[in-house]
Amino acid sequence: MPHDAASAAPSSAQISRRTLASQVVERIRSELLTGAFPPGSQLGEAELAESLGVSRGPVREALARLVHEGLLLSVPHRGVFVPLLGEADVLDIYYAREALEAAAFRRVITSPTPPGLLLALDATVDELARASRVGDWSKVADLDVRFHSLVIEAAGSPRLRRMFDTVIAETRLCLNLQADADPARLDLLDEHRELARLIAGDDVDAALATLTQHFEEATVTVRKRLRAVRR
Repeated sequence: MPHDAASAAPSSAQISRRTLASQVVERIRSELLTGAFPPGSQLGEAELAESLGVSRGPVREALARLVHEGLLLSVPHRGVFVPLLGEADVLDIYYAREALEAAAFRRVITSPTPPGLLLALDATVDELARASRVGDWSKVADLDVRFHSLVIEAAGSPRLRRMFDTVIAETRLCLNLQADADPARLDLLDEHRELARLIAGDDVDAALATLTQHFEEATVTVRKRLRAVRR
């Protein structure tokens, strides 16, 4: 039986509900990634709905989406929690990141350089240097993520971008565990300068080897700090 246009079109109430749920998702995700909810803490629908000034429906939808993204953990008969990531999680997160970023590096280096990419990478490294000098380690972490995000974006693959957004969010959860731990490793700045230089060139093998080393060092550092904060 054919449907007329009016019955096929979504109602304004449906659109409004979806928009509200998306806003709630973004708000909760932002607070997760900035460490507002400590690892292991439980997120209650009622409390979140009250604090956000919305009904429980959009909150329930938002929590389900964030569980699907891997940023929250649903425990049957108990509720929804911020995951406690372990060393196996760290290894898997950086394993996935290397696979995604190697694909992006390969495409960016072997294709015409997107306008402004090299300048943006250099500017990010300069900002990283300034943040390191003043000991602003939260800013250093943000700039580290920005650098890698610029390369992913330059690859021009929406699907790669979506996968990266999920795994980089889990990376931020790892970094939140060490917010009060030791400062960023001293060679982080040099590694990003070298990566920027290699992206400007045409030696794909050298770039991928440097990227692999970069992630190996990062994995060692995060695992050490994870052990330190859980003693």
